[in-house]
Amino acid sequence: MKRILLIEDERNMARFIELELAHEQFAVQTATDGYSGLEFALREDWDVILLDLMLPGMDGLEVCRRIRAMKATPIIMLTARDSVTDRVSGLDSGADDYMPKPFAIEELLARIRVIFRRQEQLVEEQRSILQFHDLSVNLDAREVRKQDQLIGLTKREFDLLVAFLQNANRVLARETLLDKVWGFEAAVDKNVVDVYVRYLRNKIDSPDKPSYIQTQRGIGYVMKG
Repeated sequence: MKRILLIEDERNMARFIELELAHEQFAVQTATDGYSGLEFALREDWDVILLDLMLPGMDGLEVCRRIRAMKATPIIMLTARDSVTDRVSGLDSGADDYMPKPFAIEELLARIRVIFRRQEQLVEEQRSILQFHDLSVNLDAREVRKQDQLIGLTKREFDLLVAFLQNANRVLARETLLDKVWGFEAAVDKNVVDVYVRYLRNKIDSPDKPSYIQTQRGIGYVMKG
């Protein structure tokens, strides 16, 4: 269940938003002043924070700045002040979105869903990238870069590198690499692994540095570092 922190001092407004969010199956915690809102924001993890601009104790801009200094939690600022200057101040303080009051609850829910979709997309993009020191592998594009320089690999070389990256710091036997890269029933000798490791080293290693792929004699190889 997604967790939302609502920092809003107008109790009727806060209760209305809280009920609507609960109806959409969100877990909601409400704070009614800047100090308690900031405490909740920093003490616990939230999927999104709804932050009123005009708050007692500490205003929303300052709360937003302090949250942003510590966390990257998405923040939607809610306020009756809707001048261009106010919107710019809110966004510059670290807010991800800005909603002027009064607003339709359907629009607020839609903007929350947009933030969640962005988060999900970012997670998917991160899953498609494997990183090891200065090597970066994009699984979707099947691209390998070293310090932003594109390295051309064959399909087998690419699959072999991915097997090492997904098992970094684990010793992989030749038989295991054959299974992962060539397939369990492939009719190839396990010495082919040695050949392709050599090909891969020639393309990704630097002459003045130890190889990314280290040999474990009698066992196999490990990408270690």
